Amino acid sequence: MNRTVLFMVALATVGCFALTGCEQEQKTAKANPVAVKKYTQTTTLEGVVSNNEGLVKSGRVEATDESGRLIAHAVVDNGYYSVEIPANTVLPIVLTFSSELNSEKLVAAVIHNTITKYEINPATTAIAKAAKAMGGYTHDHMIRAAADTVHTPDANKTTSGWRGDPTTQYGGWH
Repeated sequence: MNRTVLFMVALATVGCFALTGCEQEQKTAKANPVAVKKYTQTTTLEGVVSNNEGLVKSGRVEATDESGRLIAHAVVDNGYYSVEIPANTVLPIVLTFSSELNSEKLVAAVIHNTITKYEINPATTAIAKAAKAMGGYTHDHMIRAAADTVHTPDANKTTSGWRGDPTTQYGGWH
């Protein structure tokens, strides 16, 4: 009987410590939220817009937040755009190309505040759509979407996955 009581006391004590550890782990997880990325100063994003026929001649690039609120816009001139993003703009940003001449909208997602050059093309559009379907424009979703969407030459594959970063701004092999 004494052994049974000692065993029960020991089990209760271990359970109490385990619960305390779990509660502490949960508090730690809540205390370390994911850092919000943003542009701390006015930043110019630039690049080229192309479709399956090559550079687009004209159109408009809009920079919006994930909910679709317009942040800035720019005119496309012979395939090139440059859009100024205000300081303290939180990422992700969605760059959307549209044109009166073409109903096709092309998209690129901006998730890193250190990259300023973004191509907008059918590949970036497919990757952005796939990442959004996975739950949003995060680094992990963009990498997975790029791996699943963009054709990877066999010479750039290894048995463990990619050899280096598979894309430039998640838009194709460069």
